[in-house]
Amino acid sequence: MSDNVLIGIPQNPVPAGATAGMIRTRDGKRLRFARWRASGRATKGSILLITGRSEFIEKYFETIEDLRARGFSVAIFDWRGQGGSERPLTNPRKGHVGSIAEFETDLTEIIEQVLLPDCPPPHFAIAHSMGGLATLYAAPRISRWIERIVLSAPFLGLSESYGPTDLIRLLVTGGARIGLGSAYAIGGSDTPGEWGPFSANTVTSDLTRFTRAASILEARPDLALGGPTFGWLSAMLAAQDTIQLPEFGARIALPVLIVAAGSDTIVSNTAIERVGRLLRTGGKIVIDGSKHELMMERDVYREQFLAAVDAFIPGSPTFS
Repeated sequence: MSDNVLIGIPQNPVPAGATAGMIRTRDGKRLRFARWRASGRATKGSILLITGRSEFIEKYFETIEDLRARGFSVAIFDWRGQGGSERPLTNPRKGHVGSIAEFETDLTEIIEQVLLPDCPPPHFAIAHSMGGLATLYAAPRISRWIERIVLSAPFLGLSESYGPTDLIRLLVTGGARIGLGSAYAIGGSDTPGEWGPFSANTVTSDLTRFTRAASILEARPDLALGGPTFGWLSAMLAAQDTIQLPEFGARIALPVLIVAAGSDTIVSNTAIERVGRLLRTGGKIVIDGSKHELMMERDVYREQFLAAVDAFIPGSPTFS
């Protein structure tokens, strides 16, 4: 199967009207993308849907249809190192990146090569978890193209459930410095989280959506990703440090809405609160009871997230 082909399964068909393909970044990496026009004739603009770590385009078909029904064209892509995009290591299951700057390159290239030329303005972004970290990091640069950003449970800090952040930082940076950058971080393996039992998962309380993601990977296992490397974690920690500087928040002029998951055990809601206070035109809401993947959660939580998106995008020019 060609790597740019979208895979559909009975419980997750490919939305009609898809255009899918590959682009090449300025540093030579191949990224898989897909885009759709809004379902109706009228359009409110376009949304760039930005996934989290280990995710893939097909996982978001339901959300893509929801956004199209709201009058938005949608573009989405797989980050380098995951999904159907080019992977950097001999073992393709290792989630690896050398620097957050590589993700910033992916984001700007998708905007320049897919979103701007092929998706009608105005342009907005919805970014989840790691994608939220990368998008916020790139916000000063992409604000000339993107009018508003919604961050879904952004990875602005590790959850306190993992243990003391200072100790984790010491272990991660130490491992990277002694040449373990491309090795799995502690506890990592080739097995994707989607293939574990539902009872052990920490990202959603919705059995149907959890099972659907696992079924997609069973149909196309080359989309699967295992754990992160020391290098990936080191790059994310460095980006989080930058974003938490007061002067960084002052550089972000476009409106940003952060939606946190109240029962998140993946990312730190304390860090989200801290960064939220630094944003000049930011706002934050918490969806109580939700686990990490707000767009893959039960309807009682997912509909609250979509309502927040509806209230914020496209929004009014006078928002501050």
